[in-house]
Amino acid sequence: MNCIVDAWHGYEAEIRGYLTRQVGDARVAEDLLQDTFLKAIEQGARFCHLENPRAWLFRVARNRLIDLHRRNRPHIGIDADIAEEIEEIPAIETLTACLPRALRELDEKERKAITLCDLQGLTQSEYAAREGLSLPGAKSRVQRARKQLKQKLRDNCQIRFDDSGQVCCYTPRNDS
Repeated sequence: MNCIVDAWHGYEAEIRGYLTRQVGDARVAEDLLQDTFLKAIEQGARFCHLENPRAWLFRVARNRLIDLHRRNRPHIGIDADIAEEIEEIPAIETLTACLPRALRELDEKERKAITLCDLQGLTQSEYAAREGLSLPGAKSRVQRARKQLKQKLRDNCQIRFDDSGQVCCYTPRNDS
């Protein structure tokens, strides 16, 4: 199914990164990633009709993390606070709903830097070689692009911060 292949190409790196950060083991994260996409394959055509396949995949990945946590600690009951903490996706991770628009509003060079380095996982030295830039030049471009993207996200999504300076919530700008 093309929609599942498209989802793989579009979200695989992002979900892999999320899972790796959560479990701290690339092999375990890879297994969880495969389980997540197998679930999508099991959905068949229903997956193609999802309104937000990215959110669905992250929900499945998060559920796989919870299952892993429960399997690894069967003798300890999961405290309600811990379960809530695991199940709640921080606002910063759902903010990616605003990302496509913010990326479109960046200059081509900055959009390419963000896409290649931050979304597709290219190192800055690989990016420099690919674009014919010096490493300091590439680092500078990536940093500048990140600052511009951050401002676009603030403008487009009306981001609000909590008392500790973390993103707590946002409201996407309505263009109608």
